[in-house]
Amino acid sequence: MIFMLLMLVILFSLLTVKLQHPTGASAGNQVANTILAKHGNEAHVLVVTRSTKEDRAFAQAAVKRLESSGADVLGQVNGSAADARKAIESILSEGKTFDAIAANNVTAMWTVYDRFPSVGSKKCVTPKPYTWPNFLKVSNLMGVANQTAIYAIIAIGMTMVIITAGIDLSVGSLVALASVSSAIFVRDYCGGTEASLFMVLAGILLGIGVCAAAGAFNGFMVTAFQIPPFIVTLGMMMMASGLSFRLAEGRSIPELPSTFFWLGRGVTLGVPNPVFLMIVLYLIANFVMSRMVFGRYIYSIGGNEEAARLSGVPVKRVLLAVYTICGALAGLGGIMLTSQLSAGDPKFGLMYELEVIAAVVVGGTSLMGGQGKIFGTLIGAFIIAVIKNGMNLTDVDPFNQKIVLGAVLTAAVLIDRLKRHA
Repeated sequence: MIFMLLMLVILFSLLTVKLQHPTGASAGNQVANTILAKHGNEAHVLVVTRSTKEDRAFAQAAVKRLESSGADVLGQVNGSAADARKAIESILSEGKTFDAIAANNVTAMWTVYDRFPSVGSKKCVTPKPYTWPNFLKVSNLMGVANQTAIYAIIAIGMTMVIITAGIDLSVGSLVALASVSSAIFVRDYCGGTEASLFMVLAGILLGIGVCAAAGAFNGFMVTAFQIPPFIVTLGMMMMASGLSFRLAEGRSIPELPSTFFWLGRGVTLGVPNPVFLMIVLYLIANFVMSRMVFGRYIYSIGGNEEAARLSGVPVKRVLLAVYTICGALAGLGGIMLTSQLSAGDPKFGLMYELEVIAAVVVGGTSLMGGQGKIFGTLIGAFIIAVIKNGMNLTDVDPFNQKIVLGAVLTAAVLIDRLKRHA
């Protein structure tokens, strides 16, 4: 699985090699150094960028570097071509001239400079471009990891369920239920946008608890009445989805405090919180499944439930716990999604169950039960994420993307069947 992931990374890296134009503070420093090398410390410079976050960082770095070397920064534009024209007119009306325009690859292409005979686009100094795959850009890789985190976290619980030879189709609807229930609680009972941190935590725990209860109900129906997991969780999927829309009245719930958004948007030790939490949970889950008795019970139930029961394994309690954990992790995924998108919404989690099951199966867990690894699921989640991201970067048609993902899932199941009959 790791080899397959590496091959996909190499493939999409080769397919997305493009000419890159540096941005941000490093690009600003590079342009400033180029200007100083050409015109000296007495250079007169106009800095022109757009109003984006990266462009503002570019401008600030360029201005700081130029001024620290004694250069004269005549003006700084963070806006449109019209703003650049006004700045140039103002400088020229004062009888001043400038030696260079510090710009990026976008602002350097504006035609406004050629309207002034004494200026011209030839005075624009831009960062030196370089060749690099779009796929391997830090921003893209971090985005892939951040987007995969929610699926991967829910997939931990799904892996446990599938190893017991079960299935849980309700996780997508539970994502929506957790999102809506926590958002409504914070809005209606905790002060909405003015809610304290303690009340936000209470709302988060409520959302996770509701989904854990739904998972426990699934486990109870499976163990107490021997109803097939497919039917039980299908019913829960419909009930949870309907309840989510009923509670939210079909609308999103944006009245949340800024503290709610830390889980999905914050950073811990330089790593986005969703990714950090994913890593921690996978380490815990791997320890549970490989080192603890509970994990061994899960594998034994999936291998042969009757033999496990006769060996003294508390089958019903273990299955109840597994479905409860799966529901709780789906609830956590819903909270994280709410935090990322700044609102609770009953439409969240649509088709998540299929994405999660695909990650588990591609990661090597057998649908027949008894076989699977937690870290295999993590690799499976990233394989699917890399395929989707790579196809987006290479402009593959969305309909064709579904065909490819379906083929990948089918191939994973086929390989599992062939391994079992080998």
